[in-house]
Amino acid sequence: MSKNSENPYRSTAQPQNVASPSGTGEGDATGGLIPYKNPKALISYYLGIGSLLIFPLGFVSIVLGFMGLADRKRNPVIKGSAHAWIGIVLGGLSLLCGSFGILAIIGGIMSRPG
Repeated sequence: MSKNSENPYRSTAQPQNVASPSGTGEGDATGGLIPYKNPKALISYYLGIGSLLIFPLGFVSIVLGFMGLADRKRNPVIKGSAHAWIGIVLGGLSLLCGSFGILAIIGGIMSRPG
Protein backbone atom coordinates (compact mmCIF):
# COMPACT_ATOMS: atom_id res chain seq x y z
CA MET A 1 0.00 0.00 0.00
CA SER A 2 1.33 3.38 -0.96
CA LYS A 3 1.91 6.17 1.56
CA ASN A 4 0.31 8.72 -0.78
CA SER A 5 -2.93 6.82 -1.33
CA GLU A 6 -6.06 8.84 -0.66
CA ASN A 7 -9.24 7.68 1.02
CA PRO A 8 -11.50 6.35 -1.75
CA TYR A 9 -14.60 7.13 0.35
CA ARG A 10 -13.82 10.81 0.79
CA SER A 11 -16.33 13.13 -0.82
CA THR A 12 -15.02 15.49 -3.46
CA ALA A 13 -18.00 17.83 -3.13
CA GLN A 14 -17.34 21.13 -1.43
CA PRO A 15 -19.48 21.88 1.65
CA GLN A 16 -22.11 24.51 1.05
CA ASN A 17 -23.06 27.22 3.48
CA VAL A 18 -26.61 26.67 4.62
CA ALA A 19 -28.33 29.57 6.32
CA SER A 20 -30.60 28.83 9.23
CA PRO A 21 -34.26 29.83 8.89
CA SER A 22 -33.89 32.32 11.74
CA GLY A 23 -31.18 34.19 9.88
CA THR A 24 -29.00 34.32 12.99
CA GLY A 25 -26.44 31.84 11.70
CA GLU A 26 -27.27 29.41 14.51
CA GLY A 27 -27.83 25.88 13.35
CA ASP A 28 -30.72 23.82 14.60
CA ALA A 29 -29.64 20.22 14.91
CA THR A 30 -33.24 19.07 15.30
CA GLY A 31 -34.44 20.66 12.07
CA GLY A 32 -36.89 22.79 14.03
CA LEU A 33 -38.93 19.82 15.25
CA ILE A 34 -38.06 20.21 18.92
CA PRO A 35 -38.46 23.75 20.26
CA TYR A 36 -35.49 23.67 22.62
CA LYS A 37 -35.49 27.48 22.79
CA ASN A 38 -39.06 27.45 24.14
CA PRO A 39 -38.91 25.04 27.10
CA LYS A 40 -42.36 26.03 28.41
CA ALA A 41 -44.01 24.87 25.19
CA LEU A 42 -41.97 21.66 25.16
CA ILE A 43 -42.74 20.82 28.80
CA SER A 44 -46.42 21.62 28.17
CA TYR A 45 -46.39 19.13 25.28
CA TYR A 46 -44.93 16.33 27.38
CA LEU A 47 -47.17 17.08 30.36
CA GLY A 48 -50.18 17.13 28.04
CA ILE A 49 -49.32 13.62 26.92
CA GLY A 50 -48.62 12.57 30.51
CA SER A 51 -51.91 14.07 31.66
CA LEU A 52 -53.74 11.41 29.67
CA LEU A 53 -52.53 8.99 32.35
CA ILE A 54 -52.40 11.32 35.36
CA PHE A 55 -55.09 13.93 34.79
CA PRO A 56 -53.97 16.58 37.36
CA LEU A 57 -50.96 17.23 35.10
CA GLY A 58 -53.46 18.85 32.74
CA PHE A 59 -53.54 22.01 34.88
CA VAL A 60 -49.79 22.52 34.57
CA SER A 61 -49.84 21.60 30.90
CA ILE A 62 -52.44 24.27 30.13
CA VAL A 63 -50.64 26.98 32.11
CA LEU A 64 -47.24 26.21 30.56
CA GLY A 65 -48.84 26.01 27.12
CA PHE A 66 -50.17 29.54 27.40
CA MET A 67 -46.84 30.73 28.78
CA GLY A 68 -45.07 29.11 25.82
CA LEU A 69 -47.44 30.85 23.40
CA ALA A 70 -46.74 34.17 25.10
CA ASP A 71 -42.98 33.58 24.80
CA ARG A 72 -43.43 32.77 21.11
CA LYS A 73 -45.44 35.95 20.60
CA ARG A 74 -42.75 38.07 22.27
CA ASN A 75 -39.94 36.43 20.30
CA PRO A 76 -41.08 35.04 16.91
CA VAL A 77 -37.68 33.45 16.28
CA ILE A 78 -38.33 30.71 18.83
CA LYS A 79 -40.56 27.86 17.78
CA GLY A 80 -43.01 25.85 19.83
CA SER A 81 -46.50 27.12 19.12
CA ALA A 82 -47.63 23.68 17.88
CA HIS A 83 -46.18 21.99 20.98
CA ALA A 84 -47.87 24.56 23.21
CA TRP A 85 -51.25 24.07 21.54
CA ILE A 86 -50.96 20.27 21.76
CA GLY A 87 -50.19 20.62 25.48
CA ILE A 88 -53.18 22.94 25.98
CA VAL A 89 -55.61 20.70 24.08
CA LEU A 90 -54.45 17.43 25.65
CA GLY A 91 -54.38 18.99 29.12
CA GLY A 92 -57.92 20.31 28.62
CA LEU A 93 -59.21 16.97 27.35
CA SER A 94 -57.57 15.21 30.25
CA LEU A 95 -59.17 17.56 32.78
CA LEU A 96 -62.55 17.21 31.10
CA CYS A 97 -62.46 13.40 31.01
CA GLY A 98 -61.01 13.18 34.52
CA SER A 99 -63.74 15.46 35.88
CA PHE A 100 -66.44 13.34 34.26
CA GLY A 101 -64.81 10.23 35.71
CA ILE A 102 -64.75 11.68 39.21
CA LEU A 103 -68.37 12.81 38.90
CA ALA A 104 -69.36 9.32 37.72
CA ILE A 105 -67.62 7.74 40.71
CA ILE A 106 -69.28 10.16 43.13
CA GLY A 107 -72.66 9.57 41.45
CA GLY A 108 -72.20 5.81 41.72
CA ILE A 109 -71.34 6.04 45.41
CA MET A 110 -74.29 8.33 46.15
CA SER A 111 -76.78 6.10 44.33
CA ARG A 112 -75.87 2.95 46.27
CA PRO A 113 -78.58 1.84 48.64
CA GLY A 114 -77.31 2.44 52.09
